[in-house]
Amino acid sequence: MATLQSVILNLENIAPLRLAADWDSVGLLVGTRRPTIERVMACLSLTAEVAREAIRERAGLILTHHPLPFRPVTRITDDSTTGHLLLDLIAAGIGVYSAHTAWDSAENGINDLLAAMMELTAISPIEPDALDPRVGFGRMGHAPDGLSLSACAEQAAQRLKSPGVQVSGDHRRPAGQIGIVCGSGGESVTAVVRAGCTTLLTGEIKLHGVLEASAAGLSVIALGHYSSERFAIDVLAQRLQAVLPDLHCWASRDETDPLKWIGASTLSDKD
Repeated sequence: MATLQSVILNLENIAPLRLAADWDSVGLLVGTRRPTIERVMACLSLTAEVAREAIRERAGLILTHHPLPFRPVTRITDDSTTGHLLLDLIAAGIGVYSAHTAWDSAENGINDLLAAMMELTAISPIEPDALDPRVGFGRMGHAPDGLSLSACAEQAAQRLKSPGVQVSGDHRRPAGQIGIVCGSGGESVTAVVRAGCTTLLTGEIKLHGVLEASAAGLSVIALGHYSSERFAIDVLAQRLQAVLPDLHCWASRDETDPLKWIGASTLSDKD
């Protein structure tokens, strides 16, 4: 058992909120700082299935990566999905906390974990934090010598257990200097190119972002938003458990990727 305030302080040590993007909603979003809690459940996105699991498993706090609510709401009623979820959680006495882009940018946060998974060297932020240049937006580093774009994409998919990836660029080209932006990295193309990267590894990117990257000579590997971040939710739960051993922390067991990969052969089988 721990006080909610002590849980929050430890989460802020793991992912300092000052690293969050200025547009983000982070920290304690629902609840009060007074109660003691015994159980914390982490998830990537707070969906109806995840909320039901938290209620069923008697969690005192949901640690969600993607904030809910994300934007200010003018009313909380069961007329909306967000209102319905929040009312159910409040009735069950469950708080909601999000670290989101702070966890993306933190030391040993999501982008650092991806860089280590891809065995990059000389790792540094794409845009260093003004107070601590070891952290900040994104990560970049050198891929192993001779690793082609296609081999890099295949390696990323295997290590993240992703059923497929999208790739833009010459598959035989060396991956070279890789810029990593977990989640949605389409708006980061300019920063990644400016940093001297030749490949962008991200979760998802819109068509106009791919075209911008191609025009600038930047290859792209898109793993899927869920695949690029969900693995790190288990890590975050483990880290919180390690610093607060009296808590029971776990990553949601009911959460799944809302987008499924279906091959053309699978679709033709259904005709």
